[in-house]
Amino acid sequence: MQFGAESNLDLAQALFDLGGIAFGEFDLGPTAGHSPIYINPRVLISEPAVLRRIARLLDQEIKADQARRKPRLASFAAVAGVPMGGLHLATAYALVSDTPLIYVRPDGDKPTIEGQVIPGQTVLIIDDLMTGGTSILTTAWTLEKAGMTVRDAIVLVDREQGGIERLHQHGYRVLPILRLKTMLMYYRESGLISEEEFQKAGDYLERTRP
Repeated sequence: MQFGAESNLDLAQALFDLGGIAFGEFDLGPTAGHSPIYINPRVLISEPAVLRRIARLLDQEIKADQARRKPRLASFAAVAGVPMGGLHLATAYALVSDTPLIYVRPDGDKPTIEGQVIPGQTVLIIDDLMTGGTSILTTAWTLEKAGMTVRDAIVLVDREQGGIERLHQHGYRVLPILRLKTMLMYYRESGLISEEEFQKAGDYLERTRP
């Protein structure tokens, strides 16, 4: 597969080519409800070259943000991957950027943090797909209970269904690499989906957007 210069539209294309985008009728639970579109970013790990490019894209986006006069992301000393999809991305990013990695391993009522825990250290959370933001919130709270500091998260795909707003209410900022509406517009303009599929998914997005 050709995956050119690191950009969010290249990521949208890779997701489509690898079968990570499906249209139909899907029951995605209480947050997303019945959806005409299903997104599975985990297919990206099937292509090492693509995963490497995505790690570089994350590094590129983070560095570009930190170079801004008013960065959206606070400086950080480690990254935490949200299991399981976010963990693969965080691992790839850690290897590309030489950043320490930790993650929260679910273990009943007492989740375990794997990796070196340094109290006071600021951690950036990385996830692959965000709907309502629950997974990121749970990860943030677990890290904070261990004495670490969490201010921000970066997510590969935002379904635009309240995650950013909910996390903001709890004091966390989120930087999405791709938004669902951007993906839908790209697929339509590229001839990858029909006008009917685009309209149906767009109507769903409008109904479920906070």
